[in-house]
Amino acid sequence: MKALLKVVLLICIISACSVPEVNDNPAPESNNDAQASSADTTVSDGNTISIPDGFDYSTSQEVKVTINDKSGYARYDVFAYSDDLYFAGNETFLNQYGEIETEAVYKSDVLNKLIFSGVPKDGTFTRTITLPKYYDRLYIRRNENLNYSASVETIQNQEVTFSHSASYGKGITSSKSTDIVNDYLFCVNGSGELFQVDPLTGQLTYLSDMPMGSYTCAVDQDNKTMYSIGRSSPYPLMKYDIETNTWDIVANIGRGGPRLDYNYRDGLLYFSTGAKLYTYNPSNGDNINVWNIAGLDSTSGGDLAFSEDGTLFLCTFSGLYRLELDANNVYQSTRISADNLPFQPTSMTFDSNQELWLANNASSSDLIIMDTQTGGWVYKYGISANNDTDYGRTINDLTTFKVFTQIVEDPDTDGDGILDRDDSYPDDANKAFEMFTPSKYGWGTVAFEDLWPSNGDYDFNDLAVNYRVIAILNAQGLAVQLDFLINTKSNKAGYTNAFGIEIPSLIPDQIEAVTGPILTENYINLNANGTEAGQNKAVVILFDDANSMLNEEHKISVKFKNPISTEALGPAPFNPFLIINKNREKEVHLAYMSNTALASNNVETTGVNNDEDGNFISNSGFPWAINIVHDFKVPKESIAINKAYNHFDTWAVSGGTIFNDWYKDSAGYRNMEFIQD
Repeated sequence: MKALLKVVLLICIISACSVPEVNDNPAPESNNDAQASSADTTVSDGNTISIPDGFDYSTSQEVKVTINDKSGYARYDVFAYSDDLYFAGNETFLNQYGEIETEAVYKSDVLNKLIFSGVPKDGTFTRTITLPKYYDRLYIRRNENLNYSASVETIQNQEVTFSHSASYGKGITSSKSTDIVNDYLFCVNGSGELFQVDPLTGQLTYLSDMPMGSYTCAVDQDNKTMYSIGRSSPYPLMKYDIETNTWDIVANIGRGGPRLDYNYRDGLLYFSTGAKLYTYNPSNGDNINVWNIAGLDSTSGGDLAFSEDGTLFLCTFSGLYRLELDANNVYQSTRISADNLPFQPTSMTFDSNQELWLANNASSSDLIIMDTQTGGWVYKYGISANNDTDYGRTINDLTTFKVFTQIVEDPDTDGDGILDRDDSYPDDANKAFEMFTPSKYGWGTVAFEDLWPSNGDYDFNDLAVNYRVIAILNAQGLAVQLDFLINTKSNKAGYTNAFGIEIPSLIPDQIEAVTGPILTENYINLNANGTEAGQNKAVVILFDDANSMLNEEHKISVKFKNPISTEALGPAPFNPFLIINKNREKEVHLAYMSNTALASNNVETTGVNNDEDGNFISNSGFPWAINIVHDFKVPKESIAINKAYNHFDTWAVSGGTIFNDWYKDSAGYRNMEFIQD
């Protein structure tokens, strides 16, 4: 057995191959450096490192998520959460002053990290998910009949438990009926975020990413539709379906500006920029009319909004105005607010109480309530309100969406108890939800060295397979099918290698059918259901020649005979492995994972056997395979992973506790000249 600390010597046995280098340059400044200095992370010399015995090079964690909610019916969406923003590129746009500007755009990545959705049955449900280890929080969004709320929950001891407490009567009574209505302030900004603020609590909830950043939004309440105009040419009119959370582009307006509202009286969008007011048909983007506006002290920024009695109000950076159409078909403006406001209004909306809400033009906007008679105002939320509601983002426009408490008969076409709008498979009673590894839009990567049991060059590009695993769940939250989306991103081996996945929790007879594998080399034997023959556990060979899926996305589906809980199923991607050069007995697995029944640890090798323990950790301490819950950028040929990634060694030496995000594209993490495009 190896000693507690293994001395790692990187040996390359490939002819004409150099010894992989260990990066011993000082690491750049990082939040993790303080931790590294106090840990036993000695790098003894340029060719050796010390790693803890038993370290398995895992980059993922298994988290049990429990939701308790006895309200009757609510949909939950659970996302991996981080405060970090990602660089979305440079954009040229018309700013709030009407000037052309180019700047870097940074966005929140939360909504791209959807892990699963579900509706509690009998007041609770549990899912077991796989996350990168650097995540320590989840974003849990609740939707009860379009009443959205959200909470950020900390992962503790690999578990998260969220319990919802019903809070009835928080809405207001509509003057037109006895229905209770809950108001939500829908907000957009130039970074392309759509989110809501609860005006009673100030709580922010992410709703959607927009096709383009915008300064405008307006709600058609009857049709549950929001409109917005993009801030960049060609200034598309964008349409958001609030019930289905989907976007469409109606038309290109060809004109940018900061002010928009929807008038239910004539069914038109009212749009304003500078000292002009336009109307547009929301169904096709046609311009209907145009007017001049007289009397504005500033024509920059702002918004417009109709009050309940039909009065049109407009704000610019110089304050709040009331507009009236005169006999000459010109809108005359009358300023209501003072001329020395300490903020620049950039958006406004009326709530159901006819209170006027404003947001200011700031990197972290405040929400303000203003009186339309006197112009008096008060900070309600935001930094200036001094009530711990720093939103950390600009609110470039506001609109109000009202949710009534009256019960609406929503369809449930397949009768599984999940409304069509919440059901990923509304026509199939056996399917309802999806759970993703690593996320709905993300990719993970399994990367291999194929000279096992001899050492390789540790570039991990002999085979690198991108994957996204989708567990399809029924209305009870039990898995009925697995879909593997696969893409071979690197195949630098001289061998013809195969790729398979063992699902240790299942036996072959629990599988009804496997569809989608590409097998061309005629040495894989299958059972009638598509699983591999001769196995005591369920094994699926996804392909037997890596070239068959090179740079091409492909789906392999595994349908179960009977549903199984996600906890019992285990974490994806389960037990992935490589079969070396059509030798069925010769498998390469992740560190400390078991061979399948058809493999052997006693295969002949032309080199030195450096896996004497048979645990897929070499005598020098390195693995032959690594699973990264991220779209891993593979090193170039013969470039060791620790030369391409500056913090790989520190991570390994610490047993995975320091720089557990070493593979990300953060400053100082990668040497791009050593990484494949």
